[in-house]
Amino acid sequence: MKHTSNFMRTRRASAALLLCALVLLSARAQDQPPKEAGTFRAPDLVELVKLDKTIKLDIRYATENNFAGRAVYTEARAFLQRPAAEALLRVSRALRKKGYGLAVFDGYRPWSVTKLFWEITPADKKQFVADPAKGSRHNRGCAVDLTLYDLKTGREVSMPGEYDEMSERSHVNYAGGTPEQRRLRDLLRAAMEAEGFAPYEPEWWHYDFKDWRQYPILNLGFSEINGRQ
Repeated sequence: MKHTSNFMRTRRASAALLLCALVLLSARAQDQPPKEAGTFRAPDLVELVKLDKTIKLDIRYATENNFAGRAVYTEARAFLQRPAAEALLRVSRALRKKGYGLAVFDGYRPWSVTKLFWEITPADKKQFVADPAKGSRHNRGCAVDLTLYDLKTGREVSMPGEYDEMSERSHVNYAGGTPEQRRLRDLLRAAMEAEGFAPYEPEWWHYDFKDWRQYPILNLGFSEINGRQ
């Protein structure tokens, strides 16, 4: 009987260890980007301000001034895959002729930050954040959040809604606001679409580059990126 009792205790202990191992593996899997099938282009992330010094940065995720209420980036930097960055450069040049510059809120975003945003966002607001199980186009380096600034004053223009505002005012077709706010929102949209960027309709500030499917989901920290011209 004693031998049988020891055998059962050993089996229970082994089962408990196996369960713990499975839980740990599951937790680790949930902390990693989803695995994707297919062939992708090699990432070539470019730091935007090194391509165009007139692009202003307003990286609020490196401050407490964002919907998370705390800094989620350690550096105020913005990157895009090279073709997207070069397309944004053409947008910038076109808008400068009309008296406006680009102010960028966000570009490439590590997958871990997308996961955090999903976890802290209420269920009824999930349309404003990406599901980490699918990854974000920001994670691929092919999405940019931005607005316009007035070249004469250097100040960001007023849009119908605020950046990262989770309301109907953020929709690209929102009919409220002033005529001037809507004009500027539509000016940004026309310039971006002319260079291969598509708007994400719930967010006037968010644009996806046409080639986003060709790049993998990334989880690199900014310090790991060799941003260059």
